[in-house]
Order: sequence, then C-alpha cells, then structure tokens
Amino acid sequence: MTDDEQYAAKLKPYLDAGVAELKPGVAYRLQQARAAALARLAGEAETAGGGSLVGAHTFAGAAGGMFGERPRAERPRYGKARIWIALLLVVAAILGWQQWTAWTEIEALEDLDVQLLTSDLPIDAYLDRGFQLWLKNPGSE
Repeated sequence: MTDDEQYAAKLKPYLDAGVAELKPGVAYRLQQARAAALARLAGEAETAGGGSLVGAHTFAGAAGGMFGERPRAERPRYGKARIWIALLLVVAAILGWQQWTAWTEIEALEDLDVQLLTSDLPIDAYLDRGFQLWLKNPGSE
C-alpha cells in the first residue's frame, strides 16, 4: 500500500461519517455537482488528446483549474470598473502634470519680476523703444 492509499484509508471513515449526517437535499445537490464535475473533467481529457494530463491537472487543482485560475463563470466581473479606474488614473495624471507645469511657469515669471523690480535700472527704461533696439543690437551705439 502506498502512502496515498494509507492516507485515503484513514480519511474514509471520517468522510463517510460526515456524509451520513447530511440532509437528503444537500446530498442530492452534491451528487449532481460531482456528476457535472466528472463530466467536465471527462470532456477536458477528451479534448486534450494524445495522453495529455490536462484533465488530471484541472481535477488536482480543484479550487480553480490549472495554475489556480477560476472557471470563467466564477470570475468576478470587474472589466468595466477596471477600465474606468484606469481612465480616471490617466486623467488625474494629465491634470497633475498640467498643474505642475503651470506652477513652474508661474514660479519662473515671479523670479523674473523680482529681478526686474530689484535691478538698478528704472522701470521706464525697459519701456523705452531705444532701449529695446539697443538690447537687440548691442554692437551698435
């Protein structure tokens, strides 16, 4: 007897005792669910072909199929919610970037204003056309 068979032999009395205490309706539903699972397992084994163990892996991972995936009917339906959340994150990122760039531009203009107001040159000099021409052509006096 292998270890698995010994374990099954020890476990069988406990399972039988648990089944004996079940109500007839519950036992019938469990029987129907088992039959449906075995039919699904047989269908997967037939479609795999070539001696593949797809059915065995699915049965062994009874909590949700191969690699822990749940059958499509049991998966939560969050598809639209995920799209909306992603869209909101993108919009929030764009708005955040826009606000940051506006803030940096305002900060740069504030620095320029401070430099103009604290310089030795009077403000009227900046408004003079001759001064603007002199700034464009510093070589000509």
